[in-house]
Amino acid sequence: MNLQMFAGERTEPATPKKRQDVRKKGQVFQSREITSAMIIVIGFLMIYFTTSNIMGEFINLFKYLFYNYGGASDDVFTVNGISKLFMIIFPIFLRLILPIILVVFLISLISTYAQVGFLFTLEPLNLKLERLNPIEGFKRMFSRRGIVELTKAILKIGVLGYVMYSFLIWQYKGIPQLLDMSVQDLIKYGLNIFSGILLRISIVLIALGIIDYVFQWKDYESNIKMSKDDIKEEFKETEGNPQIKSEIKKKQRQISMRRMMQDVKKADVVITNPTHIAIALMYDNEINDAPIVVAKGLDYIAEKIKEEAKKYSIAIVENRPLAHSLYKTTEVGDSIPPDLYKAVAEVLAYVYSLKEE
Repeated sequence: MNLQMFAGERTEPATPKKRQDVRKKGQVFQSREITSAMIIVIGFLMIYFTTSNIMGEFINLFKYLFYNYGGASDDVFTVNGISKLFMIIFPIFLRLILPIILVVFLISLISTYAQVGFLFTLEPLNLKLERLNPIEGFKRMFSRRGIVELTKAILKIGVLGYVMYSFLIWQYKGIPQLLDMSVQDLIKYGLNIFSGILLRISIVLIALGIIDYVFQWKDYESNIKMSKDDIKEEFKETEGNPQIKSEIKKKQRQISMRRMMQDVKKADVVITNPTHIAIALMYDNEINDAPIVVAKGLDYIAEKIKEEAKKYSIAIVENRPLAHSLYKTTEVGDSIPPDLYKAVAEVLAYVYSLKEE
């Protein structure tokens, strides 16, 4: 089986960078059903707990209207009368409706923020020519997502219609009793029916919202999945091409090698083992408290160090134990460890005696 045929399939979860990129484009998942359910539930609770206040305001309004506009000589049907009536009714309307509107607006913002977080982008407003293409529009209408949204809408209407119908049928038995009720009792009865309908609708919408939230999340995760090739390309963009990084490291090693070889001429002695290891030491008692390693290497590099040492007439001393110890315990630019002071001092003393001779 040719495994390359699966390389382009989007089977891998989205990386953090991919999630950040699609979020910048405004592609986020959220359930509008959850928001709608919360708005209706909170609105219902606001109306339920302020029912007595609403009824009191309406009763006071009706009393005022009956007492002040009950005569035939009233100018209620003139422009001045209508204007005066509007100035009476409008403040009452604001006192009753404005708090509910503000609370519903805040709940909408909170619900959206809880699902999406703070996001400001103009990317969705950009003009895209494919949006003007009627063929693409039909494809979106009859796509899997379009069919699912249509099914959800039909299901929601059907469930809500059934809930309202079953509740009203249950309340139908009490309709004959309305003939013996006062106006105030009729209002209470109507509000009870309204509250019962809203309560059942709220429960249904919350259940549908939870289902829709799970669906939207799975659909979003499926849409932003990546193929193995996508992940490789992203890695190249973020971490750099491995071949380029390898070349950079190679160049860095070459530069470091060239600089180290240039420092060999500063050395006082090169200690070897004698074939595989070479350590170049420099000591200036006015600058350093201890000898400094200016170059070190194995095999090929060790040979190059010895060649440079011969070029500048630097002493090469064979001392296998000292060469091994220095190679294991020091790096280029380090001072030698104190436990090797004596051994290195003997070597330097030998080198200085040779120079004097």
